[in-house]
Amino acid sequence: MKQSRHEKIAELIEEYEIETQEELADKLREAGFPVTQATISRDIRQMQLYKVPAENGRQKYALIRQEEELDGKYSRILRDGFVSMDMAQNILVLRTVSGMAMAVAAAVDAMRFPEVVGCIAGDDTIMVAVRSVEETKALMRKIEDLIRD
Repeated sequence: MKQSRHEKIAELIEEYEIETQEELADKLREAGFPVTQATISRDIRQMQLYKVPAENGRQKYALIRQEEELDGKYSRILRDGFVSMDMAQNILVLRTVSGMAMAVAAAVDAMRFPEVVGCIAGDDTIMVAVRSVEETKALMRKIEDLIRD
């Protein structure tokens, strides 16, 4: 029951600008979930909901997306360790700060770029196997964009 209620809460806060616990409780009741204020409060805490500015100038509940949080961490690792890059056909060679290649390679893998087949890392060099020359160029542009942010 709790899992389905949490899924419904996530759906509701994506669909509506819900500002208060009472509004959330009302929407859940309309959807067939009998809830109390204590249940809503506990769900908000467990789901780590937070408030963000809404378009109407008020506030609304939002869900921290674990993927977004992780992508930010991986981007930071990539930025912090990156020195340079070059390509040899469909192989992208990334140079990193000494000792950072494994961490940067793990970040590249975790970011799940569709172009990447896999990475091999040494101490300061990573060889990234990419599907094609065109995709290698596209991946280089993506990495450049991440480095600049």
